Amino acid sequence: MPHSAPHADSIASNYSRRACVWARGHGFGGELRGVVSPPSLELRPSCNKTQPSPPLGCSSQPQDGVFTEDKEPVKYGELIVLGHNGSLSNGDKGRRRSRLALYKRPKANGVKPDVIHNVSTPLVSKALSNKSQHSISYTLSRSHSVIVEYTHDTNTDMFQIGRSTESMIDFVVTDTAGGGSGQGGGGGAVGEGGNGSQSAQSTISRYACRIMCERSAPYTARIYAAGFDSSKNIFLGERAAKWRTSDGLMDGLTTNGVLVMHPAGEFVSEPSPGVWREISVCGNVFALRETRSAQQRGKLVRKVENESNTLQDGSLIDLCGATLLWRTPAGLRHTPTLKQLESLRQELNAARPQCPVGFNTLAFPSLAQREIVDKKQPWVYMNCGHVHGYHNWGYRKEKGPAGPGGTAPASTSERECPMCRRVGPYVPLWLGCEGGLYLDAGPPTHAFCPCGHVCSEKTVTGWSQIPLPHGTHAFHAACPFCGTWLTGEQGHVKLIFQGPVD
Repeated sequence: MPHSAPHADSIASNYSRRACVWARGHGFGGELRGVVSPPSLELRPSCNKTQPSPPLGCSSQPQDGVFTEDKEPVKYGELIVLGHNGSLSNGDKGRRRSRLALYKRPKANGVKPDVIHNVSTPLVSKALSNKSQHSISYTLSRSHSVIVEYTHDTNTDMFQIGRSTESMIDFVVTDTAGGGSGQGGGGGAVGEGGNGSQSAQSTISRYACRIMCERSAPYTARIYAAGFDSSKNIFLGERAAKWRTSDGLMDGLTTNGVLVMHPAGEFVSEPSPGVWREISVCGNVFALRETRSAQQRGKLVRKVENESNTLQDGSLIDLCGATLLWRTPAGLRHTPTLKQLESLRQELNAARPQCPVGFNTLAFPSLAQREIVDKKQPWVYMNCGHVHGYHNWGYRKEKGPAGPGGTAPASTSERECPMCRRVGPYVPLWLGCEGGLYLDAGPPTHAFCPCGHVCSEKTVTGWSQIPLPHGTHAFHAACPFCGTWLTGEQGHVKLIFQGPVD
């Protein structure tokens, strides 16, 4: 997203006087320039911990007096962490949760670029001594740094996301457990201890990114790499990828990067994956680096349709350890609420599905029961879709020796379906509990392979087409409810239930 030449020409005339006053007040010499921010440079600051709670429980209630009783608060959108199925494994607590709604703040807290200062690197700490001033510091060498000073923006709200639990972070995100295997009702997070400790191996930045929302309609939301720390600063060190832009401004990338993929079509009507891009500190869009943390940036992507840092319904944000889904209020109207999901569960159970072998009635457990398998819980043969009750037989002897107690082969969990004789994984079925991950409110007729999470046909079809980042340069389609990599030709299977014989 390049900056235009006319913008650079207007800098000196508008802000040179202000820059010189700042320099004299702070004791700096050298070249100084004022900056008028183009749209892609509109940055915004710190955080409000009092977000209203949406229907599925996403954040804390607003303070008294924040909103008038006769006026609905403006919701910008919601962020949903993939792989958690409705809540973190230890429960949602404060700013550490699986889903967060962003609402219009009672008072704007945005900032925007104002003045650029070229200073000697040893003087950077003195330049950043003003705790009330937001700034970004670019260290070009041991002797030369560029500091971009920010000023208050009354037209925007900013929300910060990262691994840090400091107060300026609105949404605390930890690494999501997922990958090649796994099943169960909910996802997990690496380092999600009861004492709030973080994993030492986390690849998510403490101040990963920030989202800026326009306070007036249409309430456009934009994403930028990196967030301001407790001193209201962003530091890009000497080894970080950074550069001067064509109009003399500065830009850079964070260590592991912030990747964004916008859907190619409308997320709820024609779900189709777009192209993964990297977002810079100033919100410009680049092709991916050779590896996640390479110092050489990718090619600048010209501003064309959907090639921007503007979030839309279904945009995915990858923080190198966790992937977030952005849903707009309009998009969420097409998804089932928790109450509707419970109704769908009751409808499934009211049909009294039966095991075709044992003839016992099956029942999906309550949405709150996500990890303990119930004795009536339906199980499925993944390679054919036949739904049964649990039974401890059907293993293929040639697949491996019996495990402890003679219950299962040590090398495989594959079974032979007694209905069609197809061999494959045999797993319990779990309803997808996170309504924001659904693409519609259709009946739960399909399951992801091999984890067994059940949702609508449109939802499994859409997610099975989306490659999600893994590691430094790998991509895999995964179940959005638990993060398990999808297997099989399609990544999902249509469920075949048998009704009651009476």
